Amino acid sequence: MLRRSLLLITTAAVLGAAHAAPSVGQMAPDFSLRDATGKTVKLSDYRGKFVVLEWTNPGCPYVRKHYNSGNMPATQADAVAKGAVWLSVNSTEKDSGDYLAPEKLVAWKQERKARPTAVLMDEEGVAGRAYGARTTPHMYIVNPQGQLIYAGGIDSIPSSNADDIPRAVNYVRQGLAEAMAGKPLSAATTRPYGCSIKYKSQG
Repeated sequence: MLRRSLLLITTAAVLGAAHAAPSVGQMAPDFSLRDATGKTVKLSDYRGKFVVLEWTNPGCPYVRKHYNSGNMPATQADAVAKGAVWLSVNSTEKDSGDYLAPEKLVAWKQERKARPTAVLMDEEGVAGRAYGARTTPHMYIVNPQGQLIYAGGIDSIPSSNADDIPRAVNYVRQGLAEAMAGKPLSAATTRPYGCSIKYKSQG
């Protein structure tokens, strides 16, 4: 009986956590995180601009696929050139073997010519859990009014093979272009794919 009760409590907690994640059309949760230089960055600082949120972890082969191929840096450069803000968020806990200190994380990205507006450290997982981020990469687009307009994968082919990139629909490029043109997004919610985020355990 106790075991069944614990199972129900755990299931309820999981469902509750999932329900707490914002849906497309809702206001995007604000957050305050330190960037890799120690500066405090708030999502609300960028109200009035489109913001792309990218959950990242260089230890993940799916992340390496999109960075080593140049796809993620090119998508970042395209977004920034259009006036959007790009925030890379690292929610990997410090005790994980995948964790990189801020300066090493930035160096890794710079070696691949990454172009984020800022690299944000979320070792406690507060921002990641607020968004229900599950994978690296997991992508979101926030409009100038602060509403979430896209949540899901970077593209349409969930593989770790870089050869698939040219055949895939880049949902972030497509979504930003449509939103900036005042059009509804063809794909506002898609299935994220990648490695599970190594969150710090709670409790």
